[in-house]
Amino acid sequence: MSEQTGTNQGGFIERWAKRIPDPILLFMAFFVIAFVASVLLGGHSFESMGAGGELQTYSIRSMAEAEQVRWIFDNALLTNWLGFGGGVLGVILVVILAIGIAEQSGLLSALIKRMALLVPQSLLPLLLVLLGILSSLATDAGYLILIPLAGMLYAGMGKNPLIGMAAAFAGVSAGFSANLVPGTPIDVIIGVNAQAFAEAQGVPFANAAGEPLQAATMHYWFIATSTFVLAATGALVTRWFVQPRLERQSFVVPADLGLGEFALSPEERRGLVGAGIGLLVAAALIAGLILGPLAAFENAEGRRIVPYMNNVILLISLFFACVGLGFGIGAGTFKRAQDAVNAMVKQMNTIGYILVLTFFAYNFLGLLTYSGLGAWITYLGGQALLALSLDESPVLLLIGFVLATATINLFIGGLTSKWMLLGPIFIPMLYFVSPEMTPDLVSAAYRVADSATNVVSPMMMYAGIILAFMRRYRPELSFGEMLLMMVPYSAAFLVVWTTLLVGFYVFGIPLGF
Repeated sequence: MSEQTGTNQGGFIERWAKRIPDPILLFMAFFVIAFVASVLLGGHSFESMGAGGELQTYSIRSMAEAEQVRWIFDNALLTNWLGFGGGVLGVILVVILAIGIAEQSGLLSALIKRMALLVPQSLLPLLLVLLGILSSLATDAGYLILIPLAGMLYAGMGKNPLIGMAAAFAGVSAGFSANLVPGTPIDVIIGVNAQAFAEAQGVPFANAAGEPLQAATMHYWFIATSTFVLAATGALVTRWFVQPRLERQSFVVPADLGLGEFALSPEERRGLVGAGIGLLVAAALIAGLILGPLAAFENAEGRRIVPYMNNVILLISLFFACVGLGFGIGAGTFKRAQDAVNAMVKQMNTIGYILVLTFFAYNFLGLLTYSGLGAWITYLGGQALLALSLDESPVLLLIGFVLATATINLFIGGLTSKWMLLGPIFIPMLYFVSPEMTPDLVSAAYRVADSATNVVSPMMMYAGIILAFMRRYRPELSFGEMLLMMVPYSAAFLVVWTTLLVGFYVFGIPLGF
């Protein structure tokens, strides 16, 4: 009886997920809802703690006013769409051009055939989740390169490509804050601002032992440990929950992938030799750029600038283009320069959906931020946590902060924007409630919460793009089905990662150095 009930509930959830509209329709509706909400709440003000400890007043703009309507039209194309997130759409297009050369030359299918023979299939989920976690060093490369490649790898093995893509997506997005390298951009953003929030409001910027914190490395031991724990967790979730379900579902493999049998043809072998030459050329070009015009330097204010890290996506794209060209020339798939041009054009012809999606998604997110509704939703989440009155139990207070932030993340994207609102409130508040709630512990809790629910948030800027990638193998896949597919990863990462953080706290293990 209970088994039948569970089956019925599972069927109901799947039917409900299929009814969730296409992301484009969702963001059209969200835009209208946000516009109406701004009109209804226009002029409403609220106060929140600023970075310097002072009360800062926020107001919601009514977007129906003439000035705000002009803002919508003036910013719809350049600022809100093409310029959103510092030019995310441009990054997507550049990567697609480079991947077009690599894919149409035959390089990716040849590499997948070799990898399928060399890597034990039982270790693939672990490898994909781990690579996804580490890909945060290369900003958007995990979303735009690793996830599609994971799908191709599983397709080459005759397995449902969505299995590999889900595992990679979990590592890239839900494990976003973990890494093995200290001093990543995320470490700096979180750490430097945490220090500013603490010092401005009389909170010692020190750990539980009273030792001064280093902003960029104060979480390193916790984040490094998290990398391995989350990789294992993601692999187990894939094997126990995601893979058994997806193996029962049908999928299609586009004919132009050309995966075929795992045995490499003579042309592909010659292509790999050419790819090796292309790799050496790419390495020389990238090294020359990193040591030359893109080398680190100090500006007039004494601040260290690292241009090559700011351009890592372009460098990765250059790498794929060089290696792809080398393979195409060696294999004979590229006989003239026009062939490489045709490869880029063919790949670009597949992204019409992405262009439409990003137009509506990014304009909605721009409206949400500009109107002040995003800040207001974050403020309400913080106030809800304060209302729980968990000051007598530091562990419950820590868990409550994680859950509140994770919930806010479902509705409001952007690691930095949420931190700028939540950090000035909770770093001093939690410390004065319990001196054991030090700035490094509170900011580590924020990192856990901000990452774990990324994969089930429709507001995550790459959610619709990942759906477009997955629809290559299952055209009828709905947005709700994709989010439902990722729920086991999100829940497991949130529980395991929070437990790990509580363990560090309870046993007095330093979070970093």
